[in-house]
Amino acid sequence: MEKKLILDGIVVANHVKNQLKNQIDQLALQGIQPCLATILVGDDPSSETYVRMKGNACEKLGILSKRIHLSKDITTDDLLAKIKELNEDQSVHGILLQHPVPGHIDERKAFETIAIEKDVDGVTSSGYGQTAFGFGEYPSCTPAAILEIMDYYKFNAEGMHAVVVGRSPILGKPVSALLLNRNATVTTCHSHTRNLQQILQQADIVVAAVGKPNFIKGEWIKEGAIVLDAGYNKGNIGDVDYESCLRKAFAITPVPGGVGPVTISMLLKHTVEAAEKSLRLKGRTNS
Repeated sequence: MEKKLILDGIVVANHVKNQLKNQIDQLALQGIQPCLATILVGDDPSSETYVRMKGNACEKLGILSKRIHLSKDITTDDLLAKIKELNEDQSVHGILLQHPVPGHIDERKAFETIAIEKDVDGVTSSGYGQTAFGFGEYPSCTPAAILEIMDYYKFNAEGMHAVVVGRSPILGKPVSALLLNRNATVTTCHSHTRNLQQILQQADIVVAAVGKPNFIKGEWIKEGAIVLDAGYNKGNIGDVDYESCLRKAFAITPVPGGVGPVTISMLLKHTVEAAEKSLRLKGRTNS
């Protein structure tokens, strides 16, 4: 079988982190430590694990992780008040509200309360709009990770047909916009798409973001496609049927060890960049 290119997310994530170390050292010389505030509402075990992983990743790099754990019974108004408090805290550079929140909370309203300059997870509608227009500073972290992998392996999307399967506001839609801004021809598919298999067979780049384990089959993709699997389902299973897609693809991300580690590194990168920006703004104010 022809040798396939396995797109190693751990290698890409380490590359990003190594670049960040110098930026963090430079900030330290100015008396600044990048700080990410993570808000967890309730006691969902998966969410607790994700928040802990993100906190540990921060601390390993020298980014301060400020963890706020709120009761599952908190009201929307009280959650908004906490977010506004963090917006005003000059020592906090990034704010992450762990999804999902309990059903009685207005999640979208909570996301929209995060200040745009601290929206390092790319969840506000303003951040999404800026991403779509091509000047967003902090796109959603998983779409940013997909482009980071493409950049690391020197894949140029220009003129290629990219098919994105999924249209969530923090993954499918923003990654479609990012690829379009790189001059790819983008088709965004979803649960109402007809003839999905035929559309995928035309794709040079496949982005799987549908949230269904082993959903995309090898016979659905064309020979030599680049397959980026952003799915993560129970049992460490992605959205593509890895073995069958591996036989057809030129390059593919594994699950785990593909897009996931790079997503976390993008969160760290955005937090460091937000700290750098706050320092520049502070310098202008003092001059």
